[in-house]
Parts: sequence; C-alpha cells; structure tokens
Amino acid sequence: MKYADPATELDVTRLTGPKFASGIAPAHLRKFGRRSDFLIYWSERLGTRQICHLDLKNGESRQVSDVSSLDTSTISLAADERTVTFFHGGTLTEISGGTGSAHVLYKLPEGTTRAGFTQSADGSIFFAQQREPGKSQIMRATRLKTAPFLQVDGDVDALMVRPRRAQLVYRANGVWWLLNTDGSNIRKQLRLEADKAESGKDGQILWTPSGRTLVYLHIPADPKQLIVLREQTPDDGLDRILARTSQFEAFGPNADASVFTGASRSKASSYVLLLLRVTKRELTICEHRASDPAMVAPTFSPDSKTIYFVSDRHGKPALYRIPVDKFVEETGETAGTEKSNSGLMQ
Repeated sequence: MKYADPATELDVTRLTGPKFASGIAPAHLRKFGRRSDFLIYWSERLGTRQICHLDLKNGESRQVSDVSSLDTSTISLAADERTVTFFHGGTLTEISGGTGSAHVLYKLPEGTTRAGFTQSADGSIFFAQQREPGKSQIMRATRLKTAPFLQVDGDVDALMVRPRRAQLVYRANGVWWLLNTDGSNIRKQLRLEADKAESGKDGQILWTPSGRTLVYLHIPADPKQLIVLREQTPDDGLDRILARTSQFEAFGPNADASVFTGASRSKASSYVLLLLRVTKRELTICEHRASDPAMVAPTFSPDSKTIYFVSDRHGKPALYRIPVDKFVEETGETAGTEKSNSGLMQ
C-alpha cells in the first residue's frame, strides 16, 4: 500500500499488512543485505512469530524459520549473508538462508536466564547468561562450540560488538565496559553523560557504522528540556553534544554517520525526522503515529536511500518505508567511514 504522508506529502509504502504484527530486530543487529536488496524481519502472519525474508526489489516475502517462542531481539543476519542466528526459548539456532536447514548452536542450562545479544563480523555470537543474582557469564558461540568468554560481577543486560574492530562493549549494573573480543584488555569504563550527573538518564546507544564513536540519547530529568543526541569517542573518552533533538525516542545513523534518522516521542508531532550532523538541522520526513514511539525504530538502508520504520497507525505494528534519496547522499563503497559534510544532496 502506498499513500501520501499527511504532513509532507512524500510517498510512504506500507510493506506488511496491519492485520498481523511485524517488526525488525534491534538497531545494532544486521538485518539488510549489503546491496540494500533484502531485509530480514519478523512477522505473525501465520499465527506465530517467525523470521521472514523480504525482497526489497519485488516485494516478495518468504518465511525463514518455523519455531516456537522466537526472541525477536536476537534475530541477526551474518556478515556473509548466508545464515540467520536467533534464540527461541533457551535454544540458540542458526538457519541457512538458502537451504533453510537449521543447526542448534547452544541450549541454556536449566535454571539459567539470558540477556543481551550481539554478533561479530566473523560470525561469533556473544550473550550473557546468569545462574545466580549478581554473577554473569558472557558466552561466545561459534559453529564449532559455545564456551564462557568472561566472568562478570554484576547483572549484564546489553552487549554490542564494535564495528571494524575486534572489541565489544557490555553493560553491567548500568555501567558500560569495553574489551577485546579475545577477552583481554578490559581497559576502559565508558562514562556517559548520565553517569556524571543526576539530571537525567541515557536512552538508546549505538556504535556508528565505522566503529569510531558511540552515539546515544541523553534524556533530561526535566521533561520540558530537549533530549540530546551525544557522541563519545571511547579511545580518548571525549564526550560531546551532537545536537538537541525534537524529543527523539529512537534513532539510527546512515552508513557514514553524516545524517541520523529519529522518531519523535512528542504526541503533537509524532514524526520520523532527519538530523544533519554538521548543521544540526532537522527535516520532517513523515508521520509515524505509533502508539509507542519506541517501536518505530527508524533505520537507514545500507545505501542511505531509504528509511524503514515500524508503526501501528493502521492496526497492528507493520513495516513502512520512505525514500529519502532526494535529501541524503547515497552511500556506497565509502560506507562505514564518517564524513565531515552534511550528507545532504546539493
């Protein structure tokens, strides 16, 4: 279904039906083919949540998984685009995109809980498991074996592999730590803005595609104040303001981090927007009208030509896309390298 957005009159396309729920995995997990030709998402079209493959050229969708209790926060396309990995219940499974054959990588021990999920470029999966309060194990899973990677004093609830570097960050008891993916050199405690002051809290946090910096939302305690997009360089600890936002609830960078897309939490202006790094200007792209702005999860395609997002404005959560190639420069071979220009078409 294609319609003209009421706010901007730009063409928006709904990709899935509003009679059944659909959505995408968290922003830090791979979901697009590198040529922006397909998207991995989840859908309840056949009654239960399953992983689906959407051909972005012809609009055809096919089911990839057939499992119960799919954890949609763990759906990850491998860097070689041949497999999709995910948890269902306590089972970590890898499915071949071509043959559909499934391979169990790991099963959580009885009485164990799991948190966090991330995948590196070499295919390794990292997640945390916990058998007793205040004690966590970060696990590393490959096609050959799954074994403890790091013992942590604290409750680990998030992990993210650092792009283009053999490192990851994890959060334990609200504090982020950086280390190498061989388990060595836990050398830095990331101190985000909310750690330094009691005037607010931190929201969504992501690596930029180059892996050079972390970008995150700082949410002031005073709801009348604007939510701020900040950036930290872990190698030197520099933390600075990128821009004050139109109350972003969720965001995503384009391939060279010159432009960000955000979903506003404002009920009066429930928009998907573009935010330009250099000028700090925002541009309204379309309405999202989602009942919960956190579900919108706006995401750039790898070539930066399209924004995909989720909304329940027409019924149950569905996938939408809107082209932004009139406003944002296409990214290709230079993707993953931050640019100093505005990212706008001239």
